[in-house]
Amino acid sequence: MDELAIRVEDVSKVYRLYNRPSERLFDALGLAGKGRFKEHRALDHVTFDVKKGETVGIIGTNGSGKSTILKIITGVLSPTSGEVEIDGRISALLELGAGFNMEYTGIENVYLNGMMLGFSREEMDARLDDILKFADIGEFVNQPCKTYSSGMFVRLAFAVAINIDPEILIVDEALSVGDVFFQAKCYKKFEDFKAEGKTIIFVSHDISSVAKYCDRVILLNKGVKLSEGNPKDTINLYKKVLLNQSQNIASGQVLADAKENGTKKLWKSNYELNPQVNEYGTGEAEIIDFAVIDEYGSYTSCIQKGTSFTIRSKVQFHTDIQDPIFTYTFKTVQGTAVTGTNTMYEKVGVGLARAGEIYVASFKQNMDLQGGEYLLSISCTGYVGGEFRAYHRLYDVVGVTVISDKNTVGFYDMNSETTVERVEE
Repeated sequence: MDELAIRVEDVSKVYRLYNRPSERLFDALGLAGKGRFKEHRALDHVTFDVKKGETVGIIGTNGSGKSTILKIITGVLSPTSGEVEIDGRISALLELGAGFNMEYTGIENVYLNGMMLGFSREEMDARLDDILKFADIGEFVNQPCKTYSSGMFVRLAFAVAINIDPEILIVDEALSVGDVFFQAKCYKKFEDFKAEGKTIIFVSHDISSVAKYCDRVILLNKGVKLSEGNPKDTINLYKKVLLNQSQNIASGQVLADAKENGTKKLWKSNYELNPQVNEYGTGEAEIIDFAVIDEYGSYTSCIQKGTSFTIRSKVQFHTDIQDPIFTYTFKTVQGTAVTGTNTMYEKVGVGLARAGEIYVASFKQNMDLQGGEYLLSISCTGYVGGEFRAYHRLYDVVGVTVISDKNTVGFYDMNSETTVERVEE
């Protein structure tokens, strides 16, 4: 354990699921018979090590066991079987604000949480200025926490957790709290921790951050460790899991896009579609399918920055339409249109599309957007008698994640070839 900060050995966590509350009571009394409960394995024989000074990411879909393993590592939960060994003081950014008393003031909660973490009042006195400066909530620190906005509350909770000088930092989706300026401060602190050689376990759905900060990544799926290794390879495997393309992902057998229930599977069935999609149009044409295809020809909602990808839109025409226009647009999650194009801009004419005909528009390009989350919109439009007409539009129909280990300023990467050399005057 000399070089290890964390050792997780054959850890399983099993929950009993009951159909009725009375069956839970019978079980507590030792009277649970066969069939009174079902077992759910949140973790299934998971093993991994984390070296001192290493930053390790844990990724996986919802319900994969990420938060469960972090809670076991931090002692919040006990494993059903297996062992966990820790060498170093842990600070865990899991459920921010857990243990805060809403009737107490911010200052009182700072000291309360410090005592819960094992610090004396004198030790918290020494850290108080740093905590208050980081939280930056002004005079509200002297008011009861029940009067705080949600933003002020998480800022204070984060400030307490991050300023106790831990040897091991456990982060679970906590770097996205507060406004954009506070998030920048959080990421700066995270980078400071890395520079100081502290051990970090980082769980996030922000795959770009995982790729940027982590030395190694562990992939969990339904409680099982599928893989661990360098960020790029593990994230590529995660993309296949996201799209349910794995028949036996552990051995690399990938399902082809084949048939389902005797009919050809729709492209869009490979994606998690936006249930709140803004859909409208005249109905003269209909987008019946669409897809985002990566450089390997696979359906994907995650694209590696710098690689080629294709957007496809399949449209069926219900009336004759002269010169229809196929479009796509990427927007930020805040709603800002970042980029997009259409067949008119690209000077790809269709001519007359007759009723009953189906056309597929394909847009192939390199992904040069910065790493992050975007929303894809697609449409079929045109002009009739000089007036614009929207036949069918799907705004924000699907989310697309851009994975990047190098971002620049703004939305777009100019892909500069950069050199610096010393010259003699």
